[in-house]
Amino acid sequence: MIVKATLTPGLKHAFSYKVPENKTVPYTYPESALIAAMPKVFATGFMIVLMEWACAELLAPHLDPGEGSLGTHVDVSHAAATPPGLTVTVDVEVAAVDGRKVTFAVKAHDGVDVIGEGRHQRTVVAWDKFNARVADKARAAGVA
Repeated sequence: MIVKATLTPGLKHAFSYKVPENKTVPYTYPESALIAAMPKVFATGFMIVLMEWACAELLAPHLDPGEGSLGTHVDVSHAAATPPGLTVTVDVEVAAVDGRKVTFAVKAHDGVDVIGEGRHQRTVVAWDKFNARVADKARAAGVA
């Protein structure tokens, strides 16, 4: 599988999201007393998924029906805390396309600070094949 020729390095996309309280650190694993006691600031995991979301939005118009993308590598910093109520804007740019693998430069800022930046890689997949492999794995593990 090779992605469409319209997907080229240099393509850019920006996405903004107002951080609600339920995207703060204590909400990631509330069953952990240590995590639940942490400050209510935008959680690193949620920041990474927001970056993935922006990259997936950039990719979507370049995919065929039945195709999607999965995050396969993340290398980002999380350098500044963001309280709920601030809007985080994620800027993404296609850095490289190698077959089904697409690498992005990503940067997030909250209007005050750059809160995170780095690289993210996604792989384009056919959902039917991917879902079949996951179902096979679940059956083999006895959880399906």
